[in-house]
Amino acid sequence: MKETEVIKLYETGSSTYQIAEHFQTYPNKIRRILTKHGVLLKSRSQAQKNALHNGRAKHPTVGTKRTKEERLKISSSVHEYWSSMSEDEHQHRCDEAKRRWHSMPADERDRICGMAIKAIQKAGKEGSKMEKFLSEALNERGYSVEFHKKDLIPTQNLEIDLYIPSLTTIIEIDGPSHFFPIWGEEKLQKQIIADNQKSGIILSKGYIIIRVKNLLDFVSLCKKEELINNVVAQLQSIERKFPPKSKRFIEIEL
Repeated sequence: MKETEVIKLYETGSSTYQIAEHFQTYPNKIRRILTKHGVLLKSRSQAQKNALHNGRAKHPTVGTKRTKEERLKISSSVHEYWSSMSEDEHQHRCDEAKRRWHSMPADERDRICGMAIKAIQKAGKEGSKMEKFLSEALNERGYSVEFHKKDLIPTQNLEIDLYIPSLTTIIEIDGPSHFFPIWGEEKLQKQIIADNQKSGIILSKGYIIIRVKNLLDFVSLCKKEELINNVVAQLQSIERKFPPKSKRFIEIEL
């Protein structure tokens, strides 16, 4: 076994295990040869990445489908971590994120902004992730939901996020851009006026409206579960007794 060949194989990407198999020896002997010649050994993390890339190892989670209980447990742990974070640490992370953003090349920032605009346009046509989540979750719980219903109210050019015909109930999901000047103060004011007008028209026609105020940039699975439970509780209350006009506007804040 030529030690120069061992070094060459290692430096061209082979692992100590692969080299050991090639020379019919054991990995520790290969490591000793490399160390003797001053070759910097790969970290455990890098070695694992190489093993995955070369097919010598299988990723422990790829292709594994977690149960809902497992995903909720992970989500709850992440939520607890962020909720318990100190204000100083949170501010530090925000400052670091801003620093990374401003240090990006202008073309990269433009690319990311372009992707965000396209995502918003797509959500406007196909529905947001939160709208789809609520629709699917309510269907699973036995409610018949009409998604992005048009022409529900004659002569009004309105598109309803979610409509439950059996309860004469409309659900509107309002993201952060409905409450914060993400696209500028002028657009925010126009959005607020449009939302109020839409609610007024819906209520005047005898419908119940549930407005979900999603103030979060990211909604964890545990928060989604909390939301669907709150929405279902409201729907069950409506099923028991249809509310009077004064109580047909319902807000749920996320």
